[in-house]
Amino acid sequence: MPVPPTITDQQVESAAERVDPTLIRVRDLIYKVCGIYLPDNKFYFLNDRCDRRLKALKLDFLGSYYDALTTGSDRETEIRSLLNEITVGETCFFRNPQQLSALRKVVLPKIMESKAKLSFTRLKIWSAGSSTGEEPYTLAMILLEESASMLKGWNWEITATDLNDYSLAKCREAVYGSYAVRNTEPYYLQKYFQSQGQSYALIPEVKNRVSFSRLNLHDESKMLFMKGFDAIFCANLLIYFDGASKRRTVHHFYNGLMPGGYFFVGHSESLYGVSDEFRLVHFPGATAYYRPSFWEEVSDERPR
Repeated sequence: MPVPPTITDQQVESAAERVDPTLIRVRDLIYKVCGIYLPDNKFYFLNDRCDRRLKALKLDFLGSYYDALTTGSDRETEIRSLLNEITVGETCFFRNPQQLSALRKVVLPKIMESKAKLSFTRLKIWSAGSSTGEEPYTLAMILLEESASMLKGWNWEITATDLNDYSLAKCREAVYGSYAVRNTEPYYLQKYFQSQGQSYALIPEVKNRVSFSRLNLHDESKMLFMKGFDAIFCANLLIYFDGASKRRTVHHFYNGLMPGGYFFVGHSESLYGVSDEFRLVHFPGATAYYRPSFWEEVSDERPR
């Protein structure tokens, strides 16, 4: 997701006074298309990204670029190109070990116990805002480790989505530098990666376990099809949405989960004031949100 440069408060105030009104219109268009809201202190960042597209299209004025975004024959393609410029994120493998421990030791056993009672032996996990793929591939390695024991006899799949075409291309390539694997234990590096010079390439057994696709979380029609997941991971993405966008997106995540499913966000994120549909669950060093089953809902007499 967006990683704008750091600027001072004085620069922010100065920028707000002289910002091109057209830039505000571009910001509003981005918000309308994908729900990402760039506040006034990100105008430098947005202006820089628009400048890149101006040069690519050989345009001289921001007004001409706004026309290309709204009325041009290739406007949908250009909006997609701009979104690729503003949604560049940073992540790494095994980024949140406490969450992964909770998944492995508590969440998966509980979900499997509940599903086994109904003779269901299939798990579905969604990594939303997967960036360059480190999170879903980490989840795949975790589940592969359990395939001969806890998950023996079970089928499982990991779906990963992102808005950025460049990030998705990196996901499918599955070759990473040393910075991306900085938190990866030697055991996993030796078992699931192959060295390629100074890089690390995931073996096919891991790559083939994750399916990647482009998804705009603001696209109501497509979000309606994201259903039946036992766990959803969405780290450090909601911070780029305003209140309305957060509530709408989190409601889709709630509907996308199976009753008894878990929703994981970044360690600094919270659904406080965003949704009261989930139940907050505490684990050692981590938290998650739980979608109660129907019977848990009807037996819950807590005040709403």
